[in-house]
Amino acid sequence: MPAPISLASYDYVPETKADLEWAELPTVDLSQLDTEEGKREQARVLIDAVRTKGFFYVKGYAFTQERIDAQFAIGQKYYELPLEEKLKLQPDLDGGDYNGYRPAGRRIIDERSGLTDRTEVFNIPKFIPHFEAKHAHYPPVIADNLAEIEQFARDLHTHVLDPLFDLTSIALGLPESYLRDLHKYENLSEDHLRYMKYSRYSEAETAQLGGLWSKGHTDLGTYTLLARQPVAALQIQDPVTGRWSWVKPQDKTFTVNACDALSFLTGGHIRSTVHRVAVPPADQRHVDRLGLLYFARPQNDLVLRTIAEAPALEGLQNEFERLGESVPTMGEFVVAKQQWQQKKGRRQPGETILPGFEGRLFA
Repeated sequence: MPAPISLASYDYVPETKADLEWAELPTVDLSQLDTEEGKREQARVLIDAVRTKGFFYVKGYAFTQERIDAQFAIGQKYYELPLEEKLKLQPDLDGGDYNGYRPAGRRIIDERSGLTDRTEVFNIPKFIPHFEAKHAHYPPVIADNLAEIEQFARDLHTHVLDPLFDLTSIALGLPESYLRDLHKYENLSEDHLRYMKYSRYSEAETAQLGGLWSKGHTDLGTYTLLARQPVAALQIQDPVTGRWSWVKPQDKTFTVNACDALSFLTGGHIRSTVHRVAVPPADQRHVDRLGLLYFARPQNDLVLRTIAEAPALEGLQNEFERLGESVPTMGEFVVAKQQWQQKKGRRQPGETILPGFEGRLFA
């Protein structure tokens, strides 16, 4: 069996020198949670961030940058595999399955030229019995490093997401473990770790793209974690002004955004954040962009009703409740939205994903 790859062999490209309009985002510091006062203060920072910005940075977590570097190295080696090897792990994308490999070219991103996306996705689900078959047929670059991948995914959940769920519960006036308990790692849910590659376009192609690699959208879980990635491309939309600004990579942080399920559970008190992927600035357009992400989702059988026990949510309803529609479970919502998101060709905004919820894209 081949030896595992060197887990410290990833070189980050230099950050852009372009003068961009950077978003001013707060930082939640997990090293400040040793006291009740510290928890209350960081809960205040978090809830203000997700209500006004939708994005924030998180720092102070209990694992090293070297382990993050190792994951980027694994992702880079995976994407160097021949396409035919990667396609062996392609799931039923049209049926809403997404754990495995999604090739580039499924989506038209420029109507006039017919240019398609160059975004590849490789999703690794939770390491629980339900997904054992998914983990059984990985290529050596993944299989030989699976123990470290599993531990990294579990540590992200334990040392970053669980504290964020606790802080969110505190901010909503709920028992501290309320949201953590809906996201237990051992429960069946659609959490996944993702290696994501955006391949560059030529200058001529870039001129046709209208400045975007991916239109504005929202994520479908509760929180998404994005590891620091120096190629500037992520932009967020201010929920009040509608203006777009760039998200600056910050050392020793993850970037975090709130998602659809958290908006449903809080009756819209927490917004699902609109974000997009722009063409990088000129000094970074010659490189590919590799992303490392973790998508958190509550247990599949959770009905996504507004949490009635939360004092901060009194009188609020989500879109399903306001329209008198059946409220889906998390598992039902995941399949329905993934079927829309992964549709080949053109996705049309305004299409019904589930009664009470339409597909949304933002320029």
